[in-house]
Amino acid sequence: MLDMQRLGPARLVLVRHGESTGNLADRAARSAGAARLELDERDADVPLSETGLEQARALGRHLADLPGTATPTAVASSPYRRGADTARTALEAAGLRLPVLHDERLRERELGVFDGLTGTGIRAEYPQEAARRQYVGKFYYRPPGGESWCDVALRVRSFLRDVGARPATDRVWIFTHQAVITCFRYVLDGMDEEEVLALDARVPMANGSTTTYRRGPGGVPELVDYASTAAVRSQGAQPTEEPDHAGREAVS
Repeated sequence: MLDMQRLGPARLVLVRHGESTGNLADRAARSAGAARLELDERDADVPLSETGLEQARALGRHLADLPGTATPTAVASSPYRRGADTARTALEAAGLRLPVLHDERLRERELGVFDGLTGTGIRAEYPQEAARRQYVGKFYYRPPGGESWCDVALRVRSFLRDVGARPATDRVWIFTHQAVITCFRYVLDGMDEEEVLALDARVPMANGSTTTYRRGPGGVPELVDYASTAAVRSQGAQPTEEPDHAGREAVS
């Protein structure tokens, strides 16, 4: 296993942000068969919904219940509002006074010209790109002005090199997005294209869910759980999820 895939801290917890108004708009657009989401904000500014705020507070109550030997010692977040607000709200609810590092490498995958479009809209406005995406495949396809999953994986590898330098006693919590968390699994588990796409299709990743790794012998990462909703559910909140979609994946 490559050094960049090793884990420095004792524990790494990846949290998908709470439900956002973008998630709601995406759900409504797909249900209506619309070409475009009804959103006024740019992707970086999409806020949490009321349900998303409650999911974040539930994560905070979960943190407050953890023993001192399990609470985070360092926190990083996507700079996008829905990720940053999930981190801030959770820490406030937990009564933890920890600084949050906003790292642009943890931002959602950029969709370029596809931003704000559903699959219906992409096929209508960019039929040649829709065909190219079908041919190239979800993992390697890069929309004009956007990123492929490989691009996100490169960001994750860079971030993990920094995390790998942290003390072995650290417990790092990261608040980020669905595609980014999936790419963490791709990198840390040494997956190939077929494996990561099968995982993405098989296991839904709910808002507020957690994915946890612990540091094994020699720093080899060991997966504890993936896309777990136990933390949110244990505190009386309901996780939310949506099926995969070809359009505005940036809201996930």
